[in-house]
Amino acid sequence: MSLLELRHVGKSCSRGSGRVEVLRDVSLEIDPGEVVAVWGMRRSGRSTLLSVAAGIDPPDTGHVLFDGKDLHARGATVLGDGVGYCHLRAAASSGRRVVDNVRAGLLARGVPEPVAYSRAHEALRRVGIEQGRALTLGDLDAAESVRVGIACALVLGPSLLVIDEPTKGVDLLERDAIVLLLRSLANEGVAVLVSDGDGSGLSDADRALTLDRK
Repeated sequence: MSLLELRHVGKSCSRGSGRVEVLRDVSLEIDPGEVVAVWGMRRSGRSTLLSVAAGIDPPDTGHVLFDGKDLHARGATVLGDGVGYCHLRAAASSGRRVVDNVRAGLLARGVPEPVAYSRAHEALRRVGIEQGRALTLGDLDAAESVRVGIACALVLGPSLLVIDEPTKGVDLLERDAIVLLLRSLANEGVAVLVSDGDGSGLSDADRALTLDRK
């Protein structure tokens, strides 16, 4: 059984005065330790697909199964508890400290503050930005913001990381390092689902899937 499975997923969204079909009959499977990249041009549905796969948005048709269970069944709560969705560069101008941002998800789940701080410190070390834990989010460059976003998801111990365009806006010299970080997490058994719009994030994927523009 695959860790994540999308079965004939369809999704529409509002655009202007009508609705537009974004995803049509999309199926995929991801196993532990696998990096799967979803490639497509602008408005091909990449971000929508990842949002549905992470359990953030429900599909209009089809099913999304995580570890054999329907992500959108009543009472399902795997986001943050098995599935990690990386919010990248969401608060670039914020004065909040990096370490506080990383440990916020743990504190919200009732983890004691000293334990949350220790786990946040370890997550930042794992993504290669331990030295920046005292910085604010507004101090980070694009590559550092991506690493912090990954740490925010990683600190919750997910089996699956879902990351929308992690190399977008990142300097060319830093892109390979981000891709290698995701590969190393997969080598530790974490499944990684990533989207890509320019091909820069496909180099180390086990599989690359293409979405056609509607």
